[in-house]
Amino acid sequence: MRVVLCGYYGMGNGGDEALLASLLQLLPKQVEPIVLSGDPAQTRDRYKVEAIDRKSFSDVFSALRRSQAFIWGGGSLMQDATSAMNPIYYGGLMRVAQLMGLKTIAWAQGIGPLQRSWVKSFTKSTFKHCTTVSVRDSASAALLNSWQIPFTLAPDPVWAMESSPVEGLWNLPAPRVAVNLRSHKHLTPERISTFTRALADFQKATQTCLLLLPFQASQDFALAQSLHEALPDVSHILQIKRPQELKGVFRGVEMTIAMRLHGLIMAAAEGCRCFGLSYDPKVTQLMSDLNLAGCTIADLPGDSNELSRMWIELYANGDPLSADQIHSLVDRAFFHQTVLEEVLGNTRG
Repeated sequence: MRVVLCGYYGMGNGGDEALLASLLQLLPKQVEPIVLSGDPAQTRDRYKVEAIDRKSFSDVFSALRRSQAFIWGGGSLMQDATSAMNPIYYGGLMRVAQLMGLKTIAWAQGIGPLQRSWVKSFTKSTFKHCTTVSVRDSASAALLNSWQIPFTLAPDPVWAMESSPVEGLWNLPAPRVAVNLRSHKHLTPERISTFTRALADFQKATQTCLLLLPFQASQDFALAQSLHEALPDVSHILQIKRPQELKGVFRGVEMTIAMRLHGLIMAAAEGCRCFGLSYDPKVTQLMSDLNLAGCTIADLPGDSNELSRMWIELYANGDPLSADQIHSLVDRAFFHQTVLEEVLGNTRG
């Protein structure tokens, strides 16, 4: 069975690459995936799968014609906070697949924000015509419930993604703290300055090695570089492309300070204490669901001493998720696999 996988793949985003890796890990073994990618050569090399240019509509339609199913492969694809082009692209492909008679799976979705009325209407109609739907958060579940669309709710599949050891990580000084920032309109130069001063004070108090982790170079690397320049002797920038190794970094980390959703998920899954910096409702939702320490970027303390004290308190006295909590989240994340097997068949060895 050939299946087209559609997501924000091959775009240099570690979280979306982790979703792809999770999906490939959980697909029934008889499925032959065709991945729509922004960098098909890289996707073919990294995952050993067929990949085509996501912007070549002739190639995409050709792939749909020779496939039996189409999958939105995780993430917040139907949202218009970034751009109205997102629902047009992803929703348009899903509707084409539905009109062509393919089995269609909206998999591990986080729906919204939906700011435009036509986007909300289009999103509702598109989900209603899917063969099956799974979502990763309670807000998306509530929206589908209000639309009377059946769904499966389960934690983000990256909880269940296998992690791999990172070569050389254990040669870096311990204890280690991971830090991930991404560019955002609320992360102003003043807030970056406050964050940097607080991080310097925190490092001095804890004598930790800071691992700066850009998940998407285009949005994260400049911030990681500025932190490294401010703290050159006690920080290291780790640019890791393979998602299983990106998750594996957190095996050797005591605490994580992160903006990105999948930075927090990977860290929590590997038993780190987590401090979230929310820039998006999906991050706020995760922090609430897991009772994680943190705040929104807009509410970041203006006093660097206050911020560093919050981190020192978490580092000294905070607790990671318990082994039972992690086990439960990982087990429930496998519900997304059951959704795939129900539609595509279960012949895994």
